[in-house]
Amino acid sequence: MQRFRVITLLAALGITGAAVQADAPHRVVSINLCTDQLALDMAAPGQLVSVSKLAHDPQSSARVEQALALPTNGSGAEEVYLLNPDLVLAGTFTDPATVAMLRDLGIPVVLFAPAQSLADVPDRIAQMGAALGREDAADQMIAAYNADLATLSAPPAHRPRAALYYVNSYTSGDKSLAGDILSTAGFENAAAQAGISTIGTLPLEQLILLAPDIIIQGRDYPGQSRAEDNFNHPALRALTGTVMAGELTDRDWICGTPQVLNAIRAMRDLRAAMGHTQ
Repeated sequence: MQRFRVITLLAALGITGAAVQADAPHRVVSINLCTDQLALDMAAPGQLVSVSKLAHDPQSSARVEQALALPTNGSGAEEVYLLNPDLVLAGTFTDPATVAMLRDLGIPVVLFAPAQSLADVPDRIAQMGAALGREDAADQMIAAYNADLATLSAPPAHRPRAALYYVNSYTSGDKSLAGDILSTAGFENAAAQAGISTIGTLPLEQLILLAPDIIIQGRDYPGQSRAEDNFNHPALRALTGTVMAGELTDRDWICGTPQVLNAIRAMRDLRAAMGHTQ
């Protein structure tokens, strides 16, 4: 009888079995930026009831327009509990105390690990589809992602050397999502020459000695911080053979979602602008 009432309610809302399974969660709360974006892309109408505060930040969220239609939460267990969710979406780096408290209160929590490569994206999509009871939508999204990625992955004849350079002189190596975006777009990652495979520090002096063809900076935040001094050092301007590309590692680079394809396209356009069309 209960199952019949659920199906009747879904039909009244215009949500068919193809859109969301009858036993799928109906009040989903996301407390992580990356789960926000995957859920916004995949949830059935009315299924997602709240997203994290970062989802409304246009500098961080690639789905800010959709997110603005939903209220935000501060990712705290007490606040989330009051939203009466039947599923919470979180990241593996979410405060363990928050996850434990929600689970102790009887609320299921699904944890999503950060994507470390472009190959991880279909796994995250499939995981979200299973969590939301939207496997068909996930399958379609994965097929479209794989097709677009294949089109964007044609190997170039020449790979200019690029360095990703963030605040506090951090960089990303090949075994990271950002590094994989860079490589797929047709660049050689200068971090590899510095022995950095994942995330590490690339001192300014070492960057200067590497003299990459292009330096792609991370976001320069408003205000003043010593952590950003590396972006404005005179030694960078002295690299006459290096293109300073400015801030390109934006919101499309952050999460393992189909938005990474936009980052690859932007980098391919940049390589073409440098005269490397093949």
